[in-house]
Amino acid sequence: MEGQSILHNLSLRVEEMSDPLPSTMSIDKLLPALLECFGIILCGYIAGRTNIITSTQAKGLGNFVSKFALPALLFKNMVLLDFNDVIWPFLWSILIAKVSVFCLVCVLTLIVANPDSRYSKAGLFSIFATQSNDFALGYPIVEALYQTTHPEYLQYIYLVAPVSLMLLNPIGFALCEVQKWKNQENHEQHNKLWILGLVVLQVLKNPIVFMVVIGIIAHFVLHQTIPPFMAEFVDGLANSFGGAALFYLGLTMVGQLRKLTRSTVVTLILLTTAKLLLMPLICKDMVDLLDNNSTDAANQSSLSDFAFLYGVFPTAPSVAIYAVYYNAELQVVTSGMVISTFLSAPIMYLSAWLLTVRKMDPQLLMNSLQTVSFNMSIVSLFALVWTIAVMFLSKKYKRLPHMFTVNLFLAQLLTCIGMIQWNFVVKEGNFIGQILTFTLLCTSLYSTYMWPGLIALSVLLTKKHDDLKGSSGLLVIAGWGIPCIVTAVLLCSGQKLPNTIDPLYFYGKEQIICTTVVVSFSILLGGSSLVCLSRGSWSRNVPHEEGNTVLDSTEDRVVEVEAENQNLIEPATPSGGVRGCLGCDCSPLPPMPDMIISTNVTGSTNAVQCGNCCESTDCLLGKMEELQQVGDKQVVRHVLLCLLLTVNLLANLSTCIWLLCNHAPGRLYLELLFFCAIVNYGQGFLSFALFGLDKHLILLPFKRFFTRWFRKKQKQQPDLPDDIRMTCTQFTKYHKQQCCCDIVKNQRCGRKTVMKCFLGCEFVDWLLQVGLAQDRGEAVLYGTQLQQGGVLQHIKEEFSFQDSPLYFYFIS
Repeated sequence: MEGQSILHNLSLRVEEMSDPLPSTMSIDKLLPALLECFGIILCGYIAGRTNIITSTQAKGLGNFVSKFALPALLFKNMVLLDFNDVIWPFLWSILIAKVSVFCLVCVLTLIVANPDSRYSKAGLFSIFATQSNDFALGYPIVEALYQTTHPEYLQYIYLVAPVSLMLLNPIGFALCEVQKWKNQENHEQHNKLWILGLVVLQVLKNPIVFMVVIGIIAHFVLHQTIPPFMAEFVDGLANSFGGAALFYLGLTMVGQLRKLTRSTVVTLILLTTAKLLLMPLICKDMVDLLDNNSTDAANQSSLSDFAFLYGVFPTAPSVAIYAVYYNAELQVVTSGMVISTFLSAPIMYLSAWLLTVRKMDPQLLMNSLQTVSFNMSIVSLFALVWTIAVMFLSKKYKRLPHMFTVNLFLAQLLTCIGMIQWNFVVKEGNFIGQILTFTLLCTSLYSTYMWPGLIALSVLLTKKHDDLKGSSGLLVIAGWGIPCIVTAVLLCSGQKLPNTIDPLYFYGKEQIICTTVVVSFSILLGGSSLVCLSRGSWSRNVPHEEGNTVLDSTEDRVVEVEAENQNLIEPATPSGGVRGCLGCDCSPLPPMPDMIISTNVTGSTNAVQCGNCCESTDCLLGKMEELQQVGDKQVVRHVLLCLLLTVNLLANLSTCIWLLCNHAPGRLYLELLFFCAIVNYGQGFLSFALFGLDKHLILLPFKRFFTRWFRKKQKQQPDLPDDIRMTCTQFTKYHKQQCCCDIVKNQRCGRKTVMKCFLGCEFVDWLLQVGLAQDRGEAVLYGTQLQQGGVLQHIKEEFSFQDSPLYFYFIS
């Protein structure tokens, strides 16, 4: 039975690795090394956050690290490097892995990115995915793990790092220079030879590359010896690198996550997946393929494990310097650097721990995997029940693409129920019960594999056609029909393996092949749909950011409502932002700070006018906003859901291929196996995070209740921070009157009532036009401060200030 031998070889491999072969790592030193590295990073972050060291001062430290300490460290190690101990197939494997990831990221970015910035994005994103923090963070960890067992592994850090610096980075720089050249008005004056020369000059000017070349030359000239008169000088600079580089890394992290926006989340997920998941897997696979002629099996396995750990090293801070230099994608690069750095720590520790455990009982391992799956299913079950209830109560299940999302939630719910039932049935040994439970679990699990691709396809189709008509029925049939057919084939032709408690391998090799086919189909369908969706979005200049614009169908409906009332819209008078509400039920105004009132140019308030929120249930403006929200297809959330579930599909595909192609998968496979168990049965957490907190059903009622309760408790005027008070004072004194003239209009909000109001997106455009904000994110922050200071407010007091077609008014 070939399928049974594949599965049992995993247990045999664990036993073989744990008993006769000594551990090639020193795990006892890993945790202190991680604490040392991240402790210094934390100190740097605290110093930057508390302004002990300012951003300007931090630049000086960064120049010292990159132009003095690191070049000296590279020169020293290039001179002392012993090429006789280098295993060249390992070096070629890492080189091929980096080139593969670089090309993959570059090509995909060129395909899906906006043509206005595709070359700079391709260059920077490719560098982000391949340039690791080898020296500041990687070297101390490798030293802790291999100093006593394989000290020769340390020199690979100095050999591998120049691969990115001298081979891959210049390609990325060339793409950035091409984008810079295309953005110039008179770009015909520079030819391709000029761009090539500029890239070569930039590479040669890099002190890191320059000292690597000088160090290799000195290696042969000085015969692997640094002259005594300069040894102490070089050692002093080189030894200062470790702590200074980690401290500078902490300084660079200050305030970076603030730059993270919804539009950059999708890009960050893809880049982080490429850096922390795809890179280590390809590195390990390349070493297994190219170094398979090694006579020492233990050394080959150790090199393969080292390649995996090397691939997990986070992105180097120097990538952020490149983004600043080319003024491109700074938000993505800096936020991604912070996220990848802190995600890499648990991955490295867990990987090293699994590789160094001396004894691992296979039966205990399978029981632990079963327990993890059972516990995740119980918790995820409650999250899914809540999410499905929200979808039905909000009536989103009737709309597209939410109709298909509900089917995904139902499949996830059935998967959790099947896993919980399987935990009891498998212990009883009831064959009929096992078959029935397996049918439910396998069908629903395969359905969760299918729906990400189908949802991505439905989002693409609904961007072109609001009504899919018969296509929606076909997608539902495919989402449930294909899993039923695959499960039926397994039940009819498969052969149950004895003593198997894992439902993913209940039918051995046949089930693994079926899983591979289903997962591959969903990845190809979802990936191609997301690529077409991205290309179609920038070709029509449709923003992806949820909340910034209303989707096409909703825009048409809102335009119809506005067209019916065009005769009721008139420009506002320049007398300020006084709201003329002639018949609404109004609630008391929140008090404005004295200083802001004293500088208000509007003067006294008319007796028949008020600046209060409109609480009328028939408010036309409120209905228009509700119409926009009802028509919101939540494209960004669906794309984010599909991307995160695609990462899950890639992990499942890796486990299947790893097990089919490698009959002795090793302990790193166990890490991937536990990861797949967590994401397969814990999908409910993701569904709840994206769709479980409905804005109108849950968040807004809670916010209204909290606001009213807070206002009852607040008897005195709010104590505003100085920056908010200054912003409000400046705006009301110098800019409010002009703003009212430019964007405030009299909008009808009822049969006999009008209101002087404006759209949030119009106010953002105005702030950019007059120079009060440099970008839309800064403009939203400016508007939020005005709302906190009591200068403007939403017409229903339901929303904070947003760059969206929501109505706001100036408080008199």
